[in-house]
This record gives sequence, C-alpha cells and structure tokens, in this order.
Amino acid sequence: SDQGLSFYGVVLEGGCRLEIDQHEPQILRAGDFILVPAAYRFALTSLTPPPSPALETIPVQLAEGHFRLGALDKPAQVQALIGHCASGSTNASLLASLLPAFVVVRNQPRLATFVGLLKEEAQADRAGKSFVLARMVELLFIEAIRSSGTLATPGLMRGLSDPRVAQAIRLLHQAPARRWTVNALATDCALSRSTLFERFTDLTGMTPMGYLLGWRMTLAMQWLSETGISIADIAERIGYGSASAFSVA
Repeated sequence: SDQGLSFYGVVLEGGCRLEIDQHEPQILRAGDFILVPAAYRFALTSLTPPPSPALETIPVQLAEGHFRLGALDKPAQVQALIGHCASGSTNASLLASLLPAFVVVRNQPRLATFVGLLKEEAQADRAGKSFVLARMVELLFIEAIRSSGTLATPGLMRGLSDPRVAQAIRLLHQAPARRWTVNALATDCALSRSTLFERFTDLTGMTPMGYLLGWRMTLAMQWLSETGISIADIAERIGYGSASAFSVA
C-alpha cells in the first residue's frame, strides 16, 4: 500500500524481535505494547535472530482470529494480540508522516486491556459496531502516544498540544485556498512571523508552508478519487490559479 500498514499489538507471553522498515530491531516482552502508524516492511522473529536469509512462515489458522506461526509441534516462543486498521481517508499518509515511525510502551496494563476490549468488540455483532471500533482505535492511538512520552519529539500531536500552533493548523485546514504566507498566518495567530515559524517547525517537524502543501495535496487526491471535479476546479479550490500551477506544485 502507498500508505503502509497501520497495526498495533501487545505481547501476552514470551518475547519476540520486531524489525520495522529500516529502523533498529525492537525487542518486545510480555506486557509490552507497540503501535505502528505506517509500516512498509516488517518482520516478526524469535528473540534470537534467524539465519540469513530467513524463511517466511505462512500463518496457520487454528481458530477464528487465532493464528500460529512456526512449527506446530513445538512450544510457542511468544503469544501476542495483534490488530490492524485501515483508513479510507486520503489524510492517512499526511497523518502518518507527522507521527512517530513506531511507539513502544513498556508494562502498561491499561493498553493491554484496551486491545482486549477492541478484540471483543471486533468479534461481537452489536449495533453501532463500526462507529464504536473507529472511536476505540482513535483512543488507542492517543493513549499510546500519551503513555510513551513521544510528545517530546516533533510531530502532529506535539504541534496540537501548543494552542497557537494548533490554531495555525486549524486555519490552514479551514481555508486551504487562501493565499497564505507565514506573515498572514502569524498575524491571525497573534504571533510574530519568526515566533510562529520557529514554534511550528520545532513542534511539528515541518514548516507552515510545507504543512500547507501537504494538506492541499491531500485534499486534491481525495477530490480526484471521490468526485468528478475537474483538475482546474480542484486547483482553484486549493489555492492555485490554474491547472498548470497546480501540476507544478
């Protein structure tokens, strides 16, 4: 997928080694929780790294929602509860770019309980199931990031924790077609140009105009895929005077 796979998991027993894209391997043990907003390549292995090249193991379904990796005649080295979620929104790629590559939380029973509740809701057949699951996944993302202390690193959550930067983000979302400049945005947020630029960049990891470009492209992709609006009309809606100016952007 162009957006990558978003998944989460909690280790119930034992331990494992998780490699995500080009990042250092993560050792996960019982009680550990991991959240990955967008993974393009990952490998789950035993604590002892497998010989290279490692053989891929096909999961064997033992029961509904219960899968086994590895030899069935040997004890399992790890038991984990894992889930994944997919967003139908074109905002997903922009959101993923503003979140940490992954979040690991050690020994937080609260998150393990949350994952268990998600599993129960997913397997049940109750009214409002889709709505409840969507809200539970949102809360799980927020709780994981809150518990991990990743607000100390640049990203969307850290930006939204600052009232003025959050206001700037809301303004860009509400009026993407406006001829924004950092000066104009700073004035609307009651900050100096330099203060807004530095604060926005330090907290989100993106410049204000860089964020605006990403938001405009996100809206354009959504309208192109979901509506019959022409490229010229889309260009006007997101602040470009012509289709040619939009194509250059």
